[in-house]
Amino acid sequence: MSEIPQDPSAQGDQPPPQAYTPPPPPPPPISEPGPAYGQQAPAAGQPGMAPVSPSDARMWSLLAHVGGIFFSFVAPLIVYVIYKDRDPFVRRHAVQALNFQIIIAIIYFVSVPLSVIGIGILTGFAAWVCTLVFGIMAAMAANKGEEYTYPLIPKMVT
Repeated sequence: MSEIPQDPSAQGDQPPPQAYTPPPPPPPPISEPGPAYGQQAPAAGQPGMAPVSPSDARMWSLLAHVGGIFFSFVAPLIVYVIYKDRDPFVRRHAVQALNFQIIIAIIYFVSVPLSVIGIGILTGFAAWVCTLVFGIMAAMAANKGEEYTYPLIPKMVT
């Protein structure tokens, strides 16, 4: 009696395969419930852009000025990019600090080649003193909630 060769992929006594049934459709998206009866719908705006409280506005304005002392124009630029559309007080202080720090960076850049003849050391030191003094004065004004304008600084960023 001859044996019928077995299919190597066959595994025991399994029932024959069934027809393919597709998976069920995904559930409908969950929508936000509407406003409760008698309440106004929230204003349309960018998600995650909550208004800035007055104490936070003073803090971020202060950080724009103090950050400029330690990190040059990078700190006021970061504050400006993040808060330019969220709070006008922070925006004005960040613009003031950014304009001042750009001018100071230019002075530092010019002071390096001038240090060969000795005057660059003096201009660099004077720029550092101005950064320290005016940055602290601006930070104190921002912390009090007052406006501050750096002296003799043109408006490059508005």
